[in-house]
Amino acid sequence: MSSPIKILAFSGSLRSDSWNHRLVEVASAAARAEGATVNVIRLRDYPLPLFDQDHEDENGLPQSAIQLKEMFLEHDGMLIASPEYNGSYSAALKNTVDWMTRPYDGRSGLDCFRGKVAGLLSCSPGQLGGIRGLPSLQHLLSSIGTMVVPHQAAVPAIHDELQESEALRTERMQEAVDRVGHEVVRTIRGLRAGS
Repeated sequence: MSSPIKILAFSGSLRSDSWNHRLVEVASAAARAEGATVNVIRLRDYPLPLFDQDHEDENGLPQSAIQLKEMFLEHDGMLIASPEYNGSYSAALKNTVDWMTRPYDGRSGLDCFRGKVAGLLSCSPGQLGGIRGLPSLQHLLSSIGTMVVPHQAAVPAIHDELQESEALRTERMQEAVDRVGHEVVRTIRGLRAGS
């Protein structure tokens, strides 16, 4: 019997009441329903200095970066919900990726991403749902060896869409978000079956 599929889920937002964190919780429920074990974290719980090679040379990897790297390495895939900031993904998310791609303990920095599967989501109170940031995030992850599932979900008017039950009000949006969670798990399962 194969080991359970493990998904690391997080938002690119550091805000304590982040809409995107709540959205990744919705997608996580769908991944769990598909049979995966999902670990939902908040990047704000792992504060990282702005990546600086001199800082790394003088101090090594920050402890929070080491903790995150260990989590990334033990998971098969990711669910990421990122807010859109000026047409791209968040600086916190980029900084996390920069730290995660640093070599450590004899391992390549790309080991946190290479061969993993990711599902991307976004949301905003506006009418575009943060969709303009997803192509650049897909490009970033693909360039470091992550397979990004084709279906992505951008939820507009999230303040009206998200209910207290952590479900979405409209069936169409709920299905779109669920599909991201399902596709990540199914893709990992398919890759395992083919290897």
